[in-house]
Amino acid sequence: MKLRPLTGTLTALVTPLRRQQVAYDDLRALVEFQIKGGIDGLVPVGSTGESSTLSHAEHMEVVRCVIEAARHRVPVVAGTGSNSTREALGLTRAAHAAGADAMLLVAPYYNRPTQEGLYRHFAKVAEATDRPIVLYSIPSRCGVELSVPLVARLRAKYPHVRYIKEAGGSVDRVDQLKQALGADLTVLSGDDSLTLPFMAVGAEGVISVASNLRPRAVVRLTHLALAGDYRGAARLHRRLYPLFKALFVETNPAPIKAALHQAKLIGSPELRLPLCELSPASLATLRGALAATA
Repeated sequence: MKLRPLTGTLTALVTPLRRQQVAYDDLRALVEFQIKGGIDGLVPVGSTGESSTLSHAEHMEVVRCVIEAARHRVPVVAGTGSNSTREALGLTRAAHAAGADAMLLVAPYYNRPTQEGLYRHFAKVAEATDRPIVLYSIPSRCGVELSVPLVARLRAKYPHVRYIKEAGGSVDRVDQLKQALGADLTVLSGDDSLTLPFMAVGAEGVISVASNLRPRAVVRLTHLALAGDYRGAARLHRRLYPLFKALFVETNPAPIKAALHQAKLIGSPELRLPLCELSPASLATLRGALAATA
């Protein structure tokens, strides 16, 4: 399969758990639900997939499971980032060997490297694969932002570094990226509630949490925007907005797992510590948003 452009709606997949073990049957069923919903791509083992609490063996087994379940029907973008360059290299090489179509590489967290350190980190990983790399800038989790000059430097040196998941919460930042790199860089929103405003200034889609539950609706929103129908996209955005916000009433992925469990799409809302189940008040907020956007 020739790789489809990574645009539109790609789902940041949850990793279903039962009795604290990965529930692979639920994961395969969720992949099928996504594909039947018209999704444009799948992103396993990102932060929504609880990569930080999976062992390396589990991490790669989840990647392999999603690749096998997808059966080349949509691109699979494997999360292979780490705050250790050595670990990111190992995960990227393993995902490449498993058949991942592209890699999602989060900024190194906790270390707080300089922009030069970030460049060297991503350069090392870029040299380990020739498949597309999606940079992932999320300062609230990582403590560092991938600067526009850094992204431009990586894009100039490595042709396959041509995507970025932008989760900094700033429309201005998206505009800066597009002003600097234009069509040479595909920008994907990392926040469902900001997908529409991001696309209005040049982003080409979203790596979505909400599409775990509502793939057809989120796909429709991004496809309307890509077609230039911002009035139609805005109507859909406003209908979905209460859900977009409720899915972050507590730390992701606790709310989306609770919603998927309520919809009987996964068998358990379990998470791994230090994440835990929603408080009663947050669960009530989520259920209200689900009812309002049904």
